[in-house]
Amino acid sequence: MTDKISKNYKDLRIIFMGTPEFAVASLDALVNAGCNIVCVITAPDKPGGRGLQLKQSAVKKYAVEKKLNILQPEKLKNPEFLEELKSLKADLQIVVAFRMLPEVVWNMPPMGSVNLHGSLLPQYRGAAPINWAIINGEKQTGVTTFKLKHEIDTGDILLQESLKIEDDDNAGTVHDKMKEIGAKLLLKTIKGLAEGSLSETPQSSVVLGQSSVIKHAPKIFTETCSIDWNKPVSDVNNLIRGLAPYPAAFAFLEGKKFKVFRVNKVDKVPAIACGEFETDGKTFLQFACSDGYISILELQLEGKKKMNIADFLRGYRFD
Repeated sequence: MTDKISKNYKDLRIIFMGTPEFAVASLDALVNAGCNIVCVITAPDKPGGRGLQLKQSAVKKYAVEKKLNILQPEKLKNPEFLEELKSLKADLQIVVAFRMLPEVVWNMPPMGSVNLHGSLLPQYRGAAPINWAIINGEKQTGVTTFKLKHEIDTGDILLQESLKIEDDDNAGTVHDKMKEIGAKLLLKTIKGLAEGSLSETPQSSVVLGQSSVIKHAPKIFTETCSIDWNKPVSDVNNLIRGLAPYPAAFAFLEGKKFKVFRVNKVDKVPAIACGEFETDGKTFLQFACSDGYISILELQLEGKKKMNIADFLRGYRFD
């Protein structure tokens, strides 16, 4: 992968791969900077909503609006798709929030494939880096651009930028800040690769700092979202923040499932057992944890709309 490359990043033939809204910010930054996007590859349209009408991905909607060439392969090893990919003669592929690529795809361009990941690698490799960083109580995360290789999220690092996680941040607010920072870092990476000014750093040589343990970010499952009131207040609060607004942590109130979106921590030794609740029926509803209370500010009872606590208590009748 040592083909002679242009000194001007605008001359590079770039294929962009991505699907959700997170990836749109990066694609928009590249388009606005004058990058030559020869094709956008995104997920096939899927039936959804009432009437199961076909829904386009966020990236496809943007690409259609900008009149970009679009491919939506069902299978990335399909011979016809691979031939079409080859015919585009891309210098570089950019991958943001897309599916896992087979080697025949990521190894095709002479400059390889660059991925944007929502953590400071090698920490939080995996599908849900934003969620797990907050769930684990981290005060800092960031974004990384790196070269794709066989094992997921293990390629050589190109550039990184840190992002502070504030106490009132949740997965949604960190996502929104991160997509903008990531878009700028990606453009900086492309310019550096074009100029030949970037060096690749193996993840094995990264100093981990205080923690010598590499933390992972696996996919979020339903069981991940269940609140354990036996844990300390800080752990429960981090779980709720790390899963808000989606998929959201959940618990049960008198046998009824509800999702939790916003809470306050109450540092007061509980007078009731973990998981039991106190309420005045008007302004507060708080659940006991091992060392304090979690006071619910915004919730959604199953089958109902999302509400603030005062509106919820006004209409709810306790058994």
